[in-house]
Amino acid sequence: MATPPPSPPSKIDLWTILSESRRILKAHSGHFQALTVLFLLPFSCFLSIYPFIYQHFSPTIESHLSFLEQNPPIFPIKLPIFNLLYTLILSIFSFFAIGSITYSVFHGFYGRPLNLLSSFKAASTSFFPLLSTSLVTQFIVYGISLVIVLVFFALIKATQFYSSPTFILLILVYVIIFTSTITYLQLNWIFAQAIVVVESSWGLEPLKRSRNLVKGMKGVAFKMMLFFGFFIACNTWLSIQRLRDPAGDKWKSWTFVMNIVSTSCIYMLLMLHGLAANTVFYIYAKALHGELDEEFATQYVSLPVDDGKVNVPYVVSIV
Repeated sequence: MATPPPSPPSKIDLWTILSESRRILKAHSGHFQALTVLFLLPFSCFLSIYPFIYQHFSPTIESHLSFLEQNPPIFPIKLPIFNLLYTLILSIFSFFAIGSITYSVFHGFYGRPLNLLSSFKAASTSFFPLLSTSLVTQFIVYGISLVIVLVFFALIKATQFYSSPTFILLILVYVIIFTSTITYLQLNWIFAQAIVVVESSWGLEPLKRSRNLVKGMKGVAFKMMLFFGFFIACNTWLSIQRLRDPAGDKWKSWTFVMNIVSTSCIYMLLMLHGLAANTVFYIYAKALHGELDEEFATQYVSLPVDDGKVNVPYVVSIV
């Protein structure tokens, strides 16, 4: 006898999204653990050790002085090459994680069977679309930032009073405008990555599509950004605080190694749940705008679990 479906949520809020994403991750725990170890764990480790590796490549005061004394000066290339390679490695693991986990959560939501081969295929297929969309996003953000900076410096030059209250006020206004602009763009583009993976689009199209889907749900989107952003910021702050130890003794300390491991694990869990929550939020946003898929029309979704238990029908309802 089939288990009766649970009551549908009366409204869509942050807790509803987090609960649903956690349910999907738990139902396919083995599948998501494999994807996490393959993609998110290396990404988290590289992210955690970056501040400490950076110290060995960043120029010291002595190197700056020697650079100025050179005739002609020879620009140090170790740091740019390191940053380029580091960004490349992070991008590869990041895009594969986004593609595979988003694909898996989307199909797991509908109760479809999941396998690693299909997730790998989805990750490889969406890699270059994610890359192109990321480049377009960065181009827009840097372009807007450049305009704001130019206007700011023009106003500073016009005042000519760097110690006056006007100068401090201009800095405050600049910070507020810059932060508000970036936050506004992030809110509008919150579904861009999920759209790239699920709808096979790229470039500007996912950004426009995300802006339309998030209408009416920006409050929930803002809460989600604050929720995950707060914990990621705290974890990053704790990681940076460890830079106070002597650089030469760090890797010999078990405490330091355990701190790196704990920081990496926290990054990994936050990103896994963040990607899952974002995908579930994307599905709910589509339903809210009347874009009901075939599975939504039936209202009942059967979710298979890893341990072979009987599938429980699940109600999908948007009020």
